[in-house]
Amino acid sequence: MVRKMKSLEQNIKNIQGLSGHKCVTFSDLCMFPHIHLPPGFKTPKFQKYDGHNDPIAHLKRYCNQLRGGRGKEELLMPYFGESLVGAASEWFIYQDISHWHVWDDMAQTFIKQFQYNIDIVPDCNSLSSMKKKLAESFREYVVRWREQASRVKPPMDEHELITVFLQDQDPDYFQNMMAAMGRPFADAIKIGEMVGNGLNTGRIISQAALKEATKEIYNRPNSLDNQKKKDEEAMMASQAKRGQQGAPQPPDPQYSVAPQYATQSYAKPPNCQHMWAPTLTYLLQKH
Repeated sequence: MVRKMKSLEQNIKNIQGLSGHKCVTFSDLCMFPHIHLPPGFKTPKFQKYDGHNDPIAHLKRYCNQLRGGRGKEELLMPYFGESLVGAASEWFIYQDISHWHVWDDMAQTFIKQFQYNIDIVPDCNSLSSMKKKLAESFREYVVRWREQASRVKPPMDEHELITVFLQDQDPDYFQNMMAAMGRPFADAIKIGEMVGNGLNTGRIISQAALKEATKEIYNRPNSLDNQKKKDEEAMMASQAKRGQQGAPQPPDPQYSVAPQYATQSYAKPPNCQHMWAPTLTYLLQKH
């Protein structure tokens, strides 16, 4: 009697769910309980999909890895969940497989769910927003940038790849990496690493440091601009002082000329020929 009661309680729990969860029987947990693996079949090591890349590309990889299941669609669908992780795996687990009669039904549902990864494929504008992180080496940054650039549609050629990459760099890297133009992308990585080492060791002065030093010099009290301003002010004061010394001084009242003579002008005597001075001979004759 007790055993029957426990069995009844277990059945009720299976129907209602344990603590709000669904039933945990094998038939309820297994998505494909009627599929049986063929003898000697080895599960491939699938490349995992987390829902962040092209879903069609993942389907192609999955079918290539499961070539042994060709013609057996009942194996393609059950094993597909083994190739998913993260959000993609969670999505797959909670799907209603009653709508999946064949492989194409499941594949179309999968593509529709993760179609947004195809719609938001990166372009040149989105690549420009990828900047180097502070705790990231230049090589790590290039690898991350190159992975996104490989998803651009249509694909970029080598010349366009270098051009877009240089335009995305900060001024310190941009002005020192122009030698990478027209060269392979691998050379751009080497040049960028040399520039990074130069910035870290101080052999290359960054634009930010140069700007800050210029600002500090400009704000100093004895800066060149302030000294020049002081020299100009001293020169103007000196010129004003010399101008005051050279101006006509007012006459001293003690030695001033009387008004009636101050305006008299000198008159040259007329050149009269009959006017002559008496000579010594003339005076002797008179006596």
